[in-house]
Amino acid sequence: MTPDSARLRNGACPCLSGEQYVDCCGRFHRGEADAPTAGQLMRSRYAAFVVLDAGYLLRTWHASTRPASMDLDPDMEWRRLDIVSATNGGPLDTSGTVEFAAHYRLDGERGVQREISHFVREGKRWFYVDGDVR
Repeated sequence: MTPDSARLRNGACPCLSGEQYVDCCGRFHRGEADAPTAGQLMRSRYAAFVVLDAGYLLRTWHASTRPASMDLDPDMEWRRLDIVSATNGGPLDTSGTVEFAAHYRLDGERGVQREISHFVREGKRWFYVDGDVR
């Protein structure tokens, strides 16, 4: 899927890494690399919501909890991701959690989705399992 370039601010990655999208989360979305940590997978999944890449979200969702399909709302404007904390989730771990706050705007109203996401690593790939919405 080609990202909606109108959703990218000056080509900057929506995960707010400071890098260009093509060199940051874009490489994960294109399948050129796998996210090396649970935190990076969290950031790349957030960026996938921004650019409406449902395919990537499904590919990185663990098979035990993955929905058959998903529809993303093109009217949802994701504005900023704040990583609050992370536990484990490194290159040598098999599980990890990431707590985040994702700020959005929908129908002129601002909101924040707060969640503690759970991840597992199988082989060398990280997968999103589920999350506790706060």
